[in-house]
Amino acid sequence: MTSHAPDTSSPELSLAIIGAGPAGLSLALQAARALPTARITVFDARPADKDVSTDARTLALSQGTVQELHRMGIWDPIDATGHTAPIRAVHVSQQQPTVLWPGKEQPVVRISAAEQRVPQLGAVVSYGTLVAPLQAAWLRAVNADEHRLAMRFSTPVRGLKPVEGGVEIDADIAERYDMAVVAEGGVFADQPKLNWPEGVSRDYEQTAWVGQVLLDEHSPEGTAYERFTPSGPAALLPLPPGQVTPGGPIGRRAALVWCVQQGDDPVRELNDTQRLTLLNTLFHSDVGTIRQMSALKAFPLGLNAHTRLVSDGVVVRIGNAAQTLHPVAGQGFNLGMRDVHELLAALKRESWSNQDDADARRNQLQRALGQFERKRQPDRLALVAATDFLARTFTQPAPILATLRGLGLGAIQTFSPAKHLLAHTMMFGVR
Repeated sequence: MTSHAPDTSSPELSLAIIGAGPAGLSLALQAARALPTARITVFDARPADKDVSTDARTLALSQGTVQELHRMGIWDPIDATGHTAPIRAVHVSQQQPTVLWPGKEQPVVRISAAEQRVPQLGAVVSYGTLVAPLQAAWLRAVNADEHRLAMRFSTPVRGLKPVEGGVEIDADIAERYDMAVVAEGGVFADQPKLNWPEGVSRDYEQTAWVGQVLLDEHSPEGTAYERFTPSGPAALLPLPPGQVTPGGPIGRRAALVWCVQQGDDPVRELNDTQRLTLLNTLFHSDVGTIRQMSALKAFPLGLNAHTRLVSDGVVVRIGNAAQTLHPVAGQGFNLGMRDVHELLAALKRESWSNQDDADARRNQLQRALGQFERKRQPDRLALVAATDFLARTFTQPAPILATLRGLGLGAIQTFSPAKHLLAHTMMFGVR
């Protein structure tokens, strides 16, 4: 279904959302409820008949994101599909030895939901499992309120141009809106690289090999593993039971993200059997034996982060469109959802109905977007800095650095307030 854009010449706030991914659709659905007089149009290049439910890319959702989806009325239908997996524990370790560590076991950070007194630390879903119900809910909202809500499939946005009183959207025809939100980021390899002061871009010269693995039946259920190796971080995220290869056995699955140095890639030239053998040497013994591995796909990794979330006073970037990060912390989509939450909170503080004074409305918008940007910067900048630090320093081979990192992991595990702070940041961001 593709609807015509609503009339954006009326006094109500008019909002264009570019990108019908999870962040864009979440913003559209919540804005339609929170701003009952706003006129909202979502643009996306994909055709209306494309089945997004089959997209198997893995998303790690923090507990804060799960709670936000609960409030939207989206999480229960998603969870009922049986295609979600709770994260009940997180296990962080490094492969290099910590020479000065006094204990017999090398330092490990173990965080559990029970310890943090929450039902879960987060959840894992596929991209399609999340986006399909979000899209269906948005299309229902459009059908119920066509005079102010619209979905524009097969309509790529070719440009944004600030104009008097708003922003002009170039999407086959020129249309004016009060503001535009870019929620379509793509992957690092396809993005134009940013230069200071507009932003910062860094090629980590790493490749992420992603796929699925079948774990031993004795592997702890619901545990996410992060393992820092000399080649780069490797992670396992719990998935619902199923097959990882066509016709293979059904069992406990995990999503694999295996990051390696591009100049010394131990994965690319190996066959599947050799890859599985190597993988079983990387992770902590708590993982158990990895029995099978699916075909792997490779993605270049880098940092591409805008300095500002708001440009020209009328264009906002959220999620991957604002910052594309290394997957070491698995927080990309969660940052986008926190962007959505704060943007709506700032817009809701203003009264947009019957505001026919263009200057007054422009001042309202600038005030709201300024508040949004100030509120979001500490969280996003802290996470950009943390993932950048981890992506670069955990691959340094010097034994003294490995020892310092290991001592840091041991200190977090031993000092409960530090571990609680880390867990809270993982679940809810920097507040």
